[in-house]
Amino acid sequence: MKTLSTLTTFAAMSFASVAFAAGSDSTEPPVKTQTTEVCENGQIWDEKKKECVNPQSGALSDDALYEAARELAYDGQYDNALKVLAVAEDQNDPRILNYKGFANRKAGRMEEGMAYYQAALAIDPDYILARSYMGQALVSEGDFLGARDQLLEIEARGGRDTWAYAALEKALLGEETTW
Repeated sequence: MKTLSTLTTFAAMSFASVAFAAGSDSTEPPVKTQTTEVCENGQIWDEKKKECVNPQSGALSDDALYEAARELAYDGQYDNALKVLAVAEDQNDPRILNYKGFANRKAGRMEEGMAYYQAALAIDPDYILARSYMGQALVSEGDFLGARDQLLEIEARGGRDTWAYAALEKALLGEETTW
């Protein structure tokens, strides 16, 4: 039993390192924090102040803003996620661009979402999460060849054994995906 547990842990660590090496960020849904549990109207939790604050440029790090926007997006608060992303200092961070794409796509603004995915990939062609989300968008638009191209790109960039690949492959097979 201990051997199985050790192998499982090793496999999970290997999977995570492949995902990060291939230009991805965490594919696990964010843990809910006070941002979605307590804060309202697009405010986000400031851990230092221990209160909900309006997102403002320079008040929180881009990493903190990204994590808050990601949490809001996963919670279905797409416009609030976009408001948070809009105050990030580095508007050319592929993670920021990717989640602008995600939030716009999920809010029904497909063309705008696709433009953000393309911008993220122009900066970091190895960003497999952006490729997966773009591919899922293409599937929803009926462009299965374009989505398959993204799947092949993910594989070519070392992402075959990642969530990004599996999620897009599922979408291409007509199976429902969470994102």
